[in-house]
Amino acid sequence: MRVLLVKTSSMGDVLHSLPALTDAQQAIPNIQFDWVVEEGFAQIPIWHSAVNQVIPVAIRRWRKNWFSAPIRAERTEFRQQLQATQYDAIIDAQGLLKSAFLVTRLAHGDKHGYDRHSIREPLASFFYDHRYAISKQQHAVERIRQLFAKSLGYTCPTQQGDYAIAQHFLQSGVNNESPYVIFLHSTTRDDKHWPEENWRNLIELMAGSGVKIKLPWGAPHEQQRAERLAKGFDFVEVLPKLTLAEVAQQIANAKAVVSVDTGLSHLTAALDKPNFTLFGPTDPGLIGGYGQNQYAIISKSNIIKHISAINIYEQLKHFL
Repeated sequence: MRVLLVKTSSMGDVLHSLPALTDAQQAIPNIQFDWVVEEGFAQIPIWHSAVNQVIPVAIRRWRKNWFSAPIRAERTEFRQQLQATQYDAIIDAQGLLKSAFLVTRLAHGDKHGYDRHSIREPLASFFYDHRYAISKQQHAVERIRQLFAKSLGYTCPTQQGDYAIAQHFLQSGVNNESPYVIFLHSTTRDDKHWPEENWRNLIELMAGSGVKIKLPWGAPHEQQRAERLAKGFDFVEVLPKLTLAEVAQQIANAKAVVSVDTGLSHLTAALDKPNFTLFGPTDPGLIGGYGQNQYAIISKSNIIKHISAINIYEQLKHFL
């Protein structure tokens, strides 16, 4: 059976689709998926053994210069690749009008998605041949698992979903290192940042633990923050610029992770690593870490700086 999955972004949303692939793989022998995903996240689908082909799309980049000759050529190439296969089923788990119109509508095969009461943008449901009512009052992972089960005709498992990617990185990981934890200190919104003073307080509390701390980063300003956090601590390492797969390998071989609300915290959950995620103004209820040993540390005041370092350390030390 050949199935096309349309789930283009964001990082967390893409990762949340992986347990549904595992369910389908266990329910339907020899099922294979092609996956349309934004080019920036194209590494993620290939980590799962059920994925046959990744079809990158660049809607975010294309819309900046939609009618230029190079972009028109890319769009034509994408459409040709998308339409090269007659699929047994097409599952649109994105639920947005732009992805339904620019991707799902063009693919060949029966199209499945959320109904207008269950979807993020109701107009998108008009592009589906089969529409399903799936409650919004549950975690995003469970919604996608149910969508897959209804679309492909099997009973959705009741046990916790399995991302099924951790072993991919443990097999290639470096196992001769001293034990370490990772601090994911970077996020996009200012009100999601834990103050640098709090991070350094936590680092100080870990000084006698015998465990190293690693600080990844993606952009230059994040590197500068990492260097400020590490200053004066010889057991803290600022990592070099890494690909997403290299970050995943570092996380997979860590003892534990402390993170702010960011896409990499969902990657940590997908890799089955203990993770303490700090939340200020955002509610982790339906989109927080899904998996084993995922701990949401929620500020009662909704202000993240009010979460104390000692609170984190007292919980983290049990995993060191």
